[in-house]
Amino acid sequence: MRARFRRAAPDCVKMIEVHDLPAVNASLNATATALLLTGYYFIRHKRVRAHRRTMISAFCVSAAFLACYLIYHWRVGNVRFLKTGPIRPIYFFILTTHIVLAAAVPVLAIITLTLALRGDFVRHRKIARWTFPIWLYVSVTGVVVYAMLYHL
Repeated sequence: MRARFRRAAPDCVKMIEVHDLPAVNASLNATATALLLTGYYFIRHKRVRAHRRTMISAFCVSAAFLACYLIYHWRVGNVRFLKTGPIRPIYFFILTTHIVLAAAVPVLAIITLTLALRGDFVRHRKIARWTFPIWLYVSVTGVVVYAMLYHL
């Protein structure tokens, strides 16, 4: 019988912990923002294949964000914003609009992506005119909320 040895991870390798997830989430939101803007650029310049790949990537990054977000809040719960003064109502305005619109993004993104993959580009364009700015706003404000909550 062969003995099994477990090698320790090198000191430079750190396993991700639940408290690392807010930074991961902000990074995923920033990546989604970059991909959305890149996809928009591609479609404006008639680079349809590049647009398709980029938007599928944006969808996957956003799905990874949603998984990490749900894991974090399942394990940690809500995080309170403790700052006072004029920044407080600004934070809650951004947070509220972010949350309300974020609830719509998965549905809008799935519909928009499905229409494109089915080749129904007339309906795809109609809904993408709504999906894109909402999804972009949610991605950007996700990073803003993170910065305000953890770095102010």
